[in-house]
Amino acid sequence: MEQLDEQERAGARDEGPGGTPPELPRQRHDEAAHPLPGAAGIYLEVQRSPAFQEVRRRYRRFAFPATLAFLVWYLAYVVAATAAPGLMARPVAGAVNVAMIAGLGQFLTTFLLTWAYARHARLRRDRAALELRWDTQEMTRGAGQW
Repeated sequence: MEQLDEQERAGARDEGPGGTPPELPRQRHDEAAHPLPGAAGIYLEVQRSPAFQEVRRRYRRFAFPATLAFLVWYLAYVVAATAAPGLMARPVAGAVNVAMIAGLGQFLTTFLLTWAYARHARLRRDRAALELRWDTQEMTRGAGQW
């Protein structure tokens, strides 16, 4: 398991255009650069930064398709249970029928999706999001707003 995690860390990182990590804002707070006073201007600057947009893009590229796939799978289960009770009651092995297998599949899918989300966040977003957080805290401290 540890060997797999090392391989994931070594080879499965998202990178920016040209194979380089996206640039993170490293400058200190500059009063003239923020149209809004204090922390509000800093947070808007960070929100508009390419690094923040990249973190959001990575999140959305995983979250929206995964949510859609899970909802389709769930609705298919509910529709099949109500529209095709004969199919769902068909025995598979002994007293176990199709509905029981599909219901257990819902639980399994939930756990797999949770694992996939945590893995995706760890490998593709957490480091960049943490850098943004540190930079934002540094900028707000520099502005005397923290």
